[in-house]
Amino acid sequence: MREPRPRLTMQQRRRVRELRREGLKLREIVAELGCSRNTVMRVLHGLGKLESRQIVWSPGPIRLSLVEREEISLGLRDGDSLSVIAVRLGRATSSISREIARNGGRSHYRAVRAHHRAYGQARRPKTPKLVAGPLCAQVEFWLEEWWSPEEIARRLRVEFPDDPTMRVSHETIYQSLFVQGRGELRRELSRCLRSGRAQRRPKGRIAGRGQIQDMVMISERPGEAKDRAVPGHWEGDLIIGKNNASAVGTLVERSTRCVILLHLPDGREAEKVIDAGVQVYFCDPHSPWQRGSNENTNGLLRQYMPKGTDLSVHSAEDLARFAASLNNRPRETLGFMKPSEKLAELLAMTG
Repeated sequence: MREPRPRLTMQQRRRVRELRREGLKLREIVAELGCSRNTVMRVLHGLGKLESRQIVWSPGPIRLSLVEREEISLGLRDGDSLSVIAVRLGRATSSISREIARNGGRSHYRAVRAHHRAYGQARRPKTPKLVAGPLCAQVEFWLEEWWSPEEIARRLRVEFPDDPTMRVSHETIYQSLFVQGRGELRRELSRCLRSGRAQRRPKGRIAGRGQIQDMVMISERPGEAKDRAVPGHWEGDLIIGKNNASAVGTLVERSTRCVILLHLPDGREAEKVIDAGVQVYFCDPHSPWQRGSNENTNGLLRQYMPKGTDLSVHSAEDLARFAASLNNRPRETLGFMKPSEKLAELLAMTG
């Protein structure tokens, strides 16, 4: 393998051109710079006027620098393979291949021209994704349905698998709502987030619970109820209204996360639920994680029925509408399927 010849720096290449313009002969230029005649010839027959155009741009480490592009250009002129050039620069061969392909190929690649092109693309103003159009309309629609930015971002991939224009990250949605100077989405949509605010707060302490006689703890429930692969087991809880004067019962099916909301106009005593024929298992004190599906669902329900409000104003029809909305909302734990879709899938398997 032949030894790589020393490369001229950018300043040396400019000096070659300056000396030539001053009228020096090739041998005089070779003597001053201490390089070969062929090297001087390559410089003089290279990039011409483009090389004299200075770019005040320092690309990041991911991008190729002008010096690296010079190395690529010289390597191509010497007939080096792409892998040899890549090893010399410490870059991936695929990166070198793409750089050459997008800038004229082996026979037409020019370092400064390629650098100017990369600079122009880097400084080109980027059109925000959520200014207008179908993507923006779909994101706004789902925000109004109380979906979270992450649920929206992941569901877009499910519903538009072959359309790259219908893609946006959850972070872009948050920034579009909250970052000053952007605001592509309507600012009032921020109220549709679960927290209703731009910043998250640490969770507070769990309120103490009263004791009920002869409680059967959740740890004593049958083994099959712990397995989410078996449908038909439900987690239940209450969400309490203003001054503890009203309540709504919540039931969540553990496998599909389907929700049923219970209208409780006559009280919320646990004994009434037991009398109705449903076996109740209680969490250990301060252990809401033992019914995680219900705990998460209650957080979502607070978007429909905020804390500190009177829940008795909601009719049975209102609760049915809220439940239908939740059952049509994608869940991360279901791979961003909707509970209604998961239920339909299970019914199809057992039908």
